[in-house]
Amino acid sequence: MEQQLRVHSKARRQASATGIALLLLLLSLLQSCRQNPESEAVNPGGQSADKLTNEVALKWSAMQLRLVRQSAGFSPPVASRALGFAGITMYEAAVPGISDRRSLAGQLQGLSTLPQIEAGKSYNWNLSVNAAEAAILRSLHANASAAAKTAVDSLESALFARFKSASQEENDRSTDFGKRVADAIFAWSKTDGGHEGYTRNFPADYSLPVGNGFWRPTENGQKIPMQPYWGRNRLFVGASSTMPVPEPLPISTSPTSQYYAQYLEVYTKNMTLTQTEKEISIWWADDPSETFTPPGHSYNLARIAVKTSNANLSRSVEAFARVGMAVADAFVHCWKCKYAFMNERPYTFVRRAIDPSWVPFWPAPPFPGYTSGHATQSAAAATVLTGLFGDDFAFTDDSHVSRVRDTKRNTDFKARSFKSFWESAEESAFSRFLGGIHTRQDNETGLREGRTLGRNINTLNWTK
Repeated sequence: MEQQLRVHSKARRQASATGIALLLLLLSLLQSCRQNPESEAVNPGGQSADKLTNEVALKWSAMQLRLVRQSAGFSPPVASRALGFAGITMYEAAVPGISDRRSLAGQLQGLSTLPQIEAGKSYNWNLSVNAAEAAILRSLHANASAAAKTAVDSLESALFARFKSASQEENDRSTDFGKRVADAIFAWSKTDGGHEGYTRNFPADYSLPVGNGFWRPTENGQKIPMQPYWGRNRLFVGASSTMPVPEPLPISTSPTSQYYAQYLEVYTKNMTLTQTEKEISIWWADDPSETFTPPGHSYNLARIAVKTSNANLSRSVEAFARVGMAVADAFVHCWKCKYAFMNERPYTFVRRAIDPSWVPFWPAPPFPGYTSGHATQSAAAATVLTGLFGDDFAFTDDSHVSRVRDTKRNTDFKARSFKSFWESAEESAFSRFLGGIHTRQDNETGLREGRTLGRNINTLNWTK
């Protein structure tokens, strides 16, 4: 999960490439909008969302992942929050048109009501989702580049032209509903404690506690750990907000202690990594600014599931809502745990108690180790995806196949295939052990906590 933040150092180098990349993305999206004749592709207005395709949901989820990668300051916690609110917005913009689903208003913390549709009037749910996603992404990514904002505008216009119905009144009514939903959800988002978190990843007012076994700056040199107050943010699900933070093992440098054994295992394994294990480690690294971050990786797994199953619009928007909430709540709960204990990274312990010259396979991130963010958010996402698509949903994760070879570590980015979502979550967690970033207790506890967070989302009252 947690990879050393490179947003500040790499943003300048990527500035010129950002506009070009966004333009290429937009051209690709617009081209795909034109590939099928309108007579075959356009869904008439007034239809249930159960009968509509997943195209609008997939195109906006792709746009958001691109915005996450290219928006300055979108560290993993910040990205997870944006995915959560955008996923809920997508769902709420379509839920009145889903035959057996109900709104989450009144079920999520702080969200009492949302705009309603007009009784007896027809709606074009493609247009509602289109308008809602365009509006919420403009708000959540207010610091996006001019090129990014133009890409959002252009995609909204292209999808409107593609899916509009013959009735101008229906088109206007549907678009207005989507915008009102997005505005209401954005207003709600501003009260959770994470609003514009991209401006304060490393707050200067934070005083680093000092103590035996506490986190210390590693090779990245960052003196203030990332988002030390994130664990105070409001979670989406009330049951998750009352979960206690699990206690880690007692700190000890005694070679006979369990604590020592945890770190020794990381150190020993790093000396004997196979090529396959290196591939696993870098596949899940998801370094910010170079990728769409770890929560974005989970969101992309939802995209893969939607495409693999050929899900309709109804199932698609629910998948993005569940996964968005899962990764967002996972980061708040995990960060609460991290800063409750300030547990040191393997890099710190090994160098002070085992081998002063050791450097892990992957650089240690600038925040505490226990619990693992990768494990927590991957388990939460896997649990909600399993709830929608089943225990034995086989898929291939091709999230990073376009990335160039990591020459420093002599490793390629190869697609990973899994027999279930939980199998992918376990590999995501294990990748951090292989990278020398987390101990087994970090990962195993994170997986357990994430599964509980996901179950809390699954047990919301989704059905009518």
